[in-house]
Amino acid sequence: MEMKTFTISSFIFSLLLVAITSNFSNTFAQGCVAIRHFSSCNGNSLESNLVEKGSWQVGMNYRYFRSFRHFRGTEEEPDRVANNSEVINNAHAWDFNITYGLSSRLYTNLTLPFVINTRSSLYEHGREERNTTYSRGMADVRIGVGYWLLNPEENEKGNIAIGAALKLPTGDYNASDIFYNVGPDGTPQVRPVDQSIQPGDGGFGISFDIQVYKKVSERIFAYGSGFYLINPRETNGTRTFRETLSPILQNEAIMAVPDQFSLRAGLNYAFPVTGLGGSLGLRYEGVPVEDLVGGNNGFRRPGNVLSVEPGISYMKDNVTLGLNVPIAVRRERPQSITDMETEQSTGNPRNGDAAFADYLINFSISYRIGKKIEYPVLPNGTFNN
Repeated sequence: MEMKTFTISSFIFSLLLVAITSNFSNTFAQGCVAIRHFSSCNGNSLESNLVEKGSWQVGMNYRYFRSFRHFRGTEEEPDRVANNSEVINNAHAWDFNITYGLSSRLYTNLTLPFVINTRSSLYEHGREERNTTYSRGMADVRIGVGYWLLNPEENEKGNIAIGAALKLPTGDYNASDIFYNVGPDGTPQVRPVDQSIQPGDGGFGISFDIQVYKKVSERIFAYGSGFYLINPRETNGTRTFRETLSPILQNEAIMAVPDQFSLRAGLNYAFPVTGLGGSLGLRYEGVPVEDLVGGNNGFRRPGNVLSVEPGISYMKDNVTLGLNVPIAVRRERPQSITDMETEQSTGNPRNGDAAFADYLINFSISYRIGKKIEYPVLPNGTFNN
């Protein structure tokens, strides 16, 4: 009888991070998104980390989102779209990944990310006309290692991998563009673009991750994953110009370097069609109000988003394709530290609003170089051809 082999559908750790902003007055409420590009250092799929000693896995992951829907706390502010005052971010990101098997259980990987971002707003351009700012280039490179706690050859029905990675500040965190109607006598000025579209954050970071899968039935696997990025640097020195909007925003004049996190869990299903698999899960990710290490000064946009995440994958020989589309079902913008400071100093309630995306598109393609894994069972839904 022919041996059946499974592979994992695209197991993406990209971050759809919450869009957050601060409202500096009741009359001129503003919104600016802070959904930032991030991909975990442990690779974009479990399947890419199940490599034999001496084997390579190369791949590319593309992500896109458009954020425009404003929230304060968990309440949407539909008037922002109705009166054309919403902030609109369009973010494109490409991650090029290389994974190498040091042994059947130990692997290392490298992620080279690139981004192209646009941001359209009124409030950043004197509130007189809508204009667009741009950023592009390499983001923050990540180098990591991971280890399967159980021998994959002897534990095909379930396993756990743990990993750690170093995030390097290779991305530009002071990218600038032209802002209109903000200089003397309403002239244009060159300023740093908003934190949400900066290619990098300016800090060395350390991320820790975990991945787990378990066979539930002949065609179904449960999966779970998570990572937390520790950014010890407090601020990166890049000016936000938020203090020019209102004197009460002096504590938000410099950009912070915040932590980030993501959690995912769900089920993968192997369709009867050879090589085709599907998945459905939940995804929770965001930026915390306070960091685990270091101070919390500077301007950050804390928040979180919960999404339902359907996906589909296909494997043919050494090539694997994956597509998943997380759809937001709950979005929250809590008070930031600077919000709390301003509320205490002024005596007036303060909680910034934020612009969120409705969904995120992830597309991945990977190719294995070297020995092909032929374990009887591997997590997720696709039978190998």
